[in-house]
Amino acid sequence: MSISKRHKENLLSCDRNSEYNLKEAVSLMKSLSSVKFDESVDLSINLGVDPRHADQLVRGTVSLPNGTGKNVRVVVIAKDDDKISLAKDAGADDAGFDELLSKIEKGWLDFDVLVATPDVMPQVGKLGRVLGPRGLMPNPKTGTVTADISKAVSEVKAGRVEFRVDKLGIIHVAVGKLSFEEDKICENINVCMNAIMKAKPSSVKGTYLKKFTLSSTMGPGIRVDRKSFIN
Repeated sequence: MSISKRHKENLLSCDRNSEYNLKEAVSLMKSLSSVKFDESVDLSINLGVDPRHADQLVRGTVSLPNGTGKNVRVVVIAKDDDKISLAKDAGADDAGFDELLSKIEKGWLDFDVLVATPDVMPQVGKLGRVLGPRGLMPNPKTGTVTADISKAVSEVKAGRVEFRVDKLGIIHVAVGKLSFEEDKICENINVCMNAIMKAKPSSVKGTYLKKFTLSSTMGPGIRVDRKSFIN
C-alpha cells in the first residue's frame, strides 16, 4: 500500500522506536500537522489484560477538564415528563420515549451518546441489535443508565468520554483537538491515563500498561514514556 509524501515525511520526523516524555510527544505531534482541519488527539493504550475473561475487562468513563472540543449529540430516553424536561434543559439534543424508540428501531442513529432512565431499560434493551454493534447501548457502568438525567447530560456535553478495552487488549480514546494548547492536551491525557490506571483489574498480574501511543487523526503514532503513569 502506497503512502503519501506528507506521511513519509512525518514518519522520518519521529523515532518510532523511542519513547518520548508526554510534553515532548505532544509538542512533536502538533509540529507534524499539515492538514487544514482540526484533528482529534487520539490515544492507543496497549494493556496486559485478556479481554476474553470477564474479570479483565477494562471499562469506564472520565471527565476531561478541558473538554473534547467536539459537539457531542446526546439523546435521552425517559417516560417521565419531568425527566424529559430536565434532559432538554441540560442540553440534550432530543428527549422522549415512544417516538424516539420507534425512530431508533427503524435505524435512526443520528447521535453520539444515548442516556436512559432505569425504568425504560426493558424497552431500550430490545434495541440491542441496533445499538450494540455501534457501542450506543446505555450502561450503568458508564453513567448512561441513571435517574440523574441532568448530571449525565451535562457531564457528557462538558467532555466526559468512555474508554473500553477491545478484543486485542487495546483502548482507543480521543482526548481533545490539536488546536488545544499543549498544556491543556497534556492535562486531558494525564486525567484520562490516571483513570485507566485506576481501572486496573485486581486479577491482572505482570505488566498492566504495555505501550502508550499518541497521535493526531492524520499523524504518525508517537510512543510515550510509560514510567510516569506507572509510578
